[in-house]
Amino acid sequence: MTEMDSGVRAAVEPLLGPSLTAEQARQIFEQGAEATVFALLTLAKMVAAQQALAHAPAPSAPSGMKPPYQKPPRKGRGKRPGRKAGHPGSRRPPPPQIDRSEEHVLDCCPNCAGPVTPCRGTRTRLIEDIPRDITVEVTEHTIHRYWCRRCQQVVEPVVADALPGSTLGLRVLVLSAWLHYALGNTLSQIVEVFNYHLRLKVSTGGLVQMWYRLQEILFAWYLEIQTQALDSAVLHADETGWRVRGKTHWLWCFTTTDLTYYLIDRKRGKTVVKKFFRRVFNGTLVTDFWGAYNSVVGGRRQKCLPHLLRELKKVQHYHRPGGDWPDFSKQLKRLLRDGLRLRRAGPGIAYPSERQRLEQRLQRLIDTPWQNGHARRLVKRLRRHRGELFTFLEHPEVPFDNNHGERAIRPAVIIRKNSYANGSDAGADLQAVLMSIYRTLKQRGHNPLETIVSAVRTYLKTGKLPLLPARITRNG
Repeated sequence: MTEMDSGVRAAVEPLLGPSLTAEQARQIFEQGAEATVFALLTLAKMVAAQQALAHAPAPSAPSGMKPPYQKPPRKGRGKRPGRKAGHPGSRRPPPPQIDRSEEHVLDCCPNCAGPVTPCRGTRTRLIEDIPRDITVEVTEHTIHRYWCRRCQQVVEPVVADALPGSTLGLRVLVLSAWLHYALGNTLSQIVEVFNYHLRLKVSTGGLVQMWYRLQEILFAWYLEIQTQALDSAVLHADETGWRVRGKTHWLWCFTTTDLTYYLIDRKRGKTVVKKFFRRVFNGTLVTDFWGAYNSVVGGRRQKCLPHLLRELKKVQHYHRPGGDWPDFSKQLKRLLRDGLRLRRAGPGIAYPSERQRLEQRLQRLIDTPWQNGHARRLVKRLRRHRGELFTFLEHPEVPFDNNHGERAIRPAVIIRKNSYANGSDAGADLQAVLMSIYRTLKQRGHNPLETIVSAVRTYLKTGKLPLLPARITRNG
């Protein structure tokens, strides 16, 4: 920049800003065209920076909530996807049986239409596909009646292929509920699949009424999932917004590696937590810092450390605090990351002493009289949960984050986006029950269709629902 430009900058820059007056604007104009152009360009950059800051999403916002044009460009992969060179290939296994065979011959060359002569040998190719004409199987059941002398009434055998009084079979019932409550398809989409692809005429009202009856039968499994969750060693919990009859509700998720229990309620306070924890919990509860979880009686706690790190990033990004905030943020980041490094290193000879040093550093951080308001707010949180930050160091089975709970609640969020939640309280209860059962069966490695159909058949024959199946191990 020339000397003349430097002089213009020195004279104009102090006048620019939100407090620019009309008199100051005239002073800039009187210095000539160069000063006016410089002032306009500087103000334009300031406005652009403010607009970018105002429309920037929160650092803690999930990637799916950010517009595509606001996402940074994807970085290159550190390594190529797939297996390393030299490993055997992987492909779908061949089908167990061949249902139909076709032979393909040529009368002429497909390229030039010239004559061809047969060669030695042939090759085979297997193709698996869905038949073009899928027909619904209609079964007529002839039910013979008998007179029971002991009961003094007419009796008849039980038809276990459908619910009493229903003309649609159990497979249609379980498949339609699986499409809606496990995969998140809307009612209109499910009706189209059955009407046009499977050629089975169904209605939305008929499906919903069948699902309510399925809920009554499987409700014992829902209670069993809750009981097993309360007996678990490590339990994750999370909650998200829900809509019922157009009003704000909350969907709660309590999950382990083997089960998931959903609960939809109007409230987000400790009354819902007490409703789920109907007795003393002896395991470890992994959650965020929502205050309702403080009402849980018994057990240990582990707070999600990434929530604290995201909170530091959010404050720095939106509020740009000064004073002693940088020092507080730096000390807290180092404390949390040292704890994570200690976990990765594993327990050793110096493990108890390192653990004690972390507690001492945390105590000094809490006792320091910080002046920044955000620092004092986070210090209150650290003081309240000081014994719940490093539980994962003493118990290897406990994670330091609540990623599992957030992943378990994601399928419900997708369903909420597709179906706009529920239109009634009864529909919300139905949603929670069937969604919990389908999710749990998937976690345990069971085929949900075959498992539920078999259980309902047993219920129709005996009047009792079998126990919720356990997790399938690798050995079967």
